[in-house]
Amino acid sequence: MTRPALIGDIGGTNARFALVTPDTFEPHDILSLSCADYPTLVDAVRDYLARVGHGGKNAPREACLAFACPVHDDQVRMTNNAWVFSKRDVQTKLDLTLFKVINDFTAQALGVPHVAAQDLVPVGEGQAADGCARLVIGPGTGLGVAGIFPGQHAWVPLPTEGGHVTFAPIDEREQNLLRYFRSRYGRVSVERILCGQGLLDLYCAHASLKGANPRYATPAEVTTAANEGDAVAVDTVLRFLKILGDVCGDAALTMGARGGVYLCGGILPRLLDWLPRSRFRDAFADKGRMSAYNAGIPTWVVTAPWAGLLGAAEALHNEEVA
Repeated sequence: MTRPALIGDIGGTNARFALVTPDTFEPHDILSLSCADYPTLVDAVRDYLARVGHGGKNAPREACLAFACPVHDDQVRMTNNAWVFSKRDVQTKLDLTLFKVINDFTAQALGVPHVAAQDLVPVGEGQAADGCARLVIGPGTGLGVAGIFPGQHAWVPLPTEGGHVTFAPIDEREQNLLRYFRSRYGRVSVERILCGQGLLDLYCAHASLKGANPRYATPAEVTTAANEGDAVAVDTVLRFLKILGDVCGDAALTMGARGGVYLCGGILPRLLDWLPRSRFRDAFADKGRMSAYNAGIPTWVVTAPWAGLLGAAEALHNEEVA
């Protein structure tokens, strides 16, 4: 029997682990563990393997884990929890012959080619061009931006820090919103707006511009209020999606993403009903002389719950991923 490999997608709060048969991309024995319950990464991995019956002599010898933090050095320090580890030390303690550590959004990007068609919700028209780059972008805790393109033998990831480009207002409303954000943060990146906290800040900005006091204190409360017809919350959600369209369109031009744009992250699946009512697609294509170029690029929302695990499975034996 082929020994399974370990894959994982690890954020500040939860560590999602699974097993995968080498050379396949279908995770099984998926469990989500609370990072706070374990003093170290190794403790969490060992407990997971014990729970699914693959500890000790049956433990995997290969692993690829994705982390929501910088991972380029041997020493990895999690951004939003207390875990700090050496890649070499973890590989030794878990007796792994192959151990890859990648960024979580790189995993999201590498997972996109393996997402089933039923887990892709189209937004607007367009036709993907074969052999071209794909843009993967995801508002969540922050704004992840990455690309992939088909190499000669495997998908090649293009990690970026595109969420930190400068926000560029398009109309008078956005000029006023920019002044509000600038007064609080100084320089305003697109991530300041296109993330969970950004949605809440955008709501507070709209309330301020209308001379009203904010009534809601979390992003979830804002989206719930929008669904219930609160006028300020509705304006907020629609503007959030319009700005996302602007940013996705710019990034698609920069990357030449004629292979399509994939919208990931935890926020957009909750806003699926709003996307067709918003100006997302109009803003995506409204690029002056390049409007026809962008209008031909398809956009999808990725609703698959384990795209990061699919990407870790892809990265395991992908020669383009160190």
